[in-house]
Amino acid sequence: MDERHAYIAFNLTPGIGPQRLQALIKHCGSAAAAWSASLDDWRAAGLDRRTIQALQHAQQHLDLETELRTIAEQGITVVMQSDPEFPTMLQTIDPVPPLLYMRGSLIETDRWAVAIVGTRNPTPYGREVTYKFAGELARAGLTVVSGLALGIDAMAHRTALENNGRTLAVLGSGLQQIYPAQHRQLANDVSQQGALLSEYAPTTEPLSGNFPARNRLISGLSLATIVVEAGERSGALITARFALDQGRDVFAVPGSILSHSSDGPNQLIVDGATPLRSIDQVLEQLNLHQAQAQQTVSSIVPETPAEALLLPYLSGQPTHIDDLGRACGLAAHDLSATLGLMELKGMVRHVGGMHYVLAREKPASYDLS
Repeated sequence: MDERHAYIAFNLTPGIGPQRLQALIKHCGSAAAAWSASLDDWRAAGLDRRTIQALQHAQQHLDLETELRTIAEQGITVVMQSDPEFPTMLQTIDPVPPLLYMRGSLIETDRWAVAIVGTRNPTPYGREVTYKFAGELARAGLTVVSGLALGIDAMAHRTALENNGRTLAVLGSGLQQIYPAQHRQLANDVSQQGALLSEYAPTTEPLSGNFPARNRLISGLSLATIVVEAGERSGALITARFALDQGRDVFAVPGSILSHSSDGPNQLIVDGATPLRSIDQVLEQLNLHQAQAQQTVSSIVPETPAEALLLPYLSGQPTHIDDLGRACGLAAHDLSATLGLMELKGMVRHVGGMHYVLAREKPASYDLS
């Protein structure tokens, strides 16, 4: 068994979570070696009798070839921690998921992500705030992360989609067990404009014990977590606590002291979370005002060496041609000619006074993919 298949086999074994697998790999040297290790090695790695029995049963009865075929037929991709597409943001959380099951795609700009979470039963105020904030995040070029649950989560995903933004949904079940069932179409839409993610095997049922671990991935994928409305014992507050433990920012939407839906965020504010009144606060605190410009730069393929020299010094802020010349080192005539051609292609815009900005929109006549 190779390393990738061993990881998947352990993931399909009840009782082997990220921490136990990490302990096995540390003791045995690799997942493949751990799969074929002796009872003594399993015990030395800290496995109890019940987990060892589950592992022995899996070795005897797991039909890995059938599982892999089913995963492929369902359009699911297995992303390993060692794979280039594994989210960088998750590499620093504890515990790191050894693998993710994914339907959809992860792209480089998903590292600019903000989570929006909250109650399954929002008030009109909570719905309006979610619609406003998720839309503004999407239009600012940020990826919206949530958990596909009823209420605030679903609205955050839908609003991001409606604004042509990217969104990631993290499930507390397998990708073949969409929960709640009425969100199957929403899940499909998310996979077309982002990704569905789970660390659980595709057929895993939405057991209540899965969701706290799921919440650490929601916060882990995000630079910050926004709590809109939540009760004092809401899962959204678990996500917020994970975010704080992971060193991420937490924003809470203040609400009426007479509304139980605002008990959670109001308490977070008392405990030190940032009261959120506008998305500009998030962009300012996380230094994300240039997210769109940075994303556009990363998506442009320069056609000439001069364009490659110039692109890193262009942004959404107007920059004078003399400053650009000093920064990139191009001679004046080469710089003017390059900027002129880039303007014709729609890559930059002249905004007056010999100042240039990176174009916000991809022009139809120029392939920036």
